[in-house]
Amino acid sequence: MKVTVISVVIQVITCSLAAFAFTKLRFPGRDKIFFAYIATMMVPWHAIMIPQFLTVKSFGLYNTHAALILIGSFNAFGVFLMRQNMLTIPGEMNEAAKIDGCGILRTYLSIMMPLSKGAIATLIILAFNQTWNDYMAPMIYLDSDSRKTIQLGLAAFRQQYSADYGAIMAGTVCSVIPIIAVYAFAQKYIIDGVAHAGVKG
Repeated sequence: MKVTVISVVIQVITCSLAAFAFTKLRFPGRDKIFFAYIATMMVPWHAIMIPQFLTVKSFGLYNTHAALILIGSFNAFGVFLMRQNMLTIPGEMNEAAKIDGCGILRTYLSIMMPLSKGAIATLIILAFNQTWNDYMAPMIYLDSDSRKTIQLGLAAFRQQYSADYGAIMAGTVCSVIPIIAVYAFAQKYIIDGVAHAGVKG
């Protein structure tokens, strides 16, 4: 739970800030940088698995939760999702905020974030589901039993020639409860964001 919650919070911050910069700020090479960043989605994770492991180990983060949190703090798809949502927000609102004396950070917090509740809720659900159900990364970066995530714990019930299916099913039900709770909590924000997005005349 610690790894998932921290990763999701950081991911929402980084993705929304990047999307805000790619949509409402003007700087040289903005679209090219965005295209290059989104192009990383086409690189399979298995291609960077070994270099990523060597990098994490060189920083002394092997067998720590910080390795999983650092890896899960950035998501190209999350930036794309937030950017597509912020493109629907009229630029006039950004200009009006500047006239009223709002700086860049104030505009981001007071204008863009409240109008992006639907996209944020969607990102939270997707990021929580991805991090919570991740099996490969914890298996690679964690070694101590006390630090292993719930997915590795479920795998421990299965041995070479036998499996405790009762414990596996009970653990699976327990592992699904947080995902259902997050979806139930974020669902109303998705609906509210779709219903109230944009500017009303």
